[in-house]
Amino acid sequence: MTVLLHILITAVAVWATTALPGIQLGDASTDTGTKVVTLLVVAIVFGVINAVLKPIAKTFGCLLYLVTLGLFGLVVNALLFWLTGYVAGELNQPFHVDGFWAAFWGALIVTIVSSVLHGVIRRIGINAEENREREYREYRDYRDRGHY
Repeated sequence: MTVLLHILITAVAVWATTALPGIQLGDASTDTGTKVVTLLVVAIVFGVINAVLKPIAKTFGCLLYLVTLGLFGLVVNALLFWLTGYVAGELNQPFHVDGFWAAFWGALIVTIVSSVLHGVIRRIGINAEENREREYREYRDYRDRGHY
């Protein structure tokens, strides 16, 4: 369930990037169903690329991460997002990233939107857990007083 939730959050974040110039999701004639499927495919591709290549890039670029105080991570994220656009094109998905700067800003938007959405989901989950615990305590107190 959590993997599906991560894919959906990433798909929403990728959709948010399509408002930027240089990032296209189909054209005017592309129907909504195709766009949704494309976003899901791109989210999966982006997740796989990040899972496989990002640790390798961090390992080999460790010195650059240290020298730039982590700002090199923005470049790595941009290159991975750009690669995602290329792979999506190779998979015949109507998603295209035009260049480095579009990828840079797109990766930044994906990071911000997905972080916010993960935070909201986490907050809702915490509240749901707190509510379950409170309801259980109330039930247990009621039962222990002999009312049940």
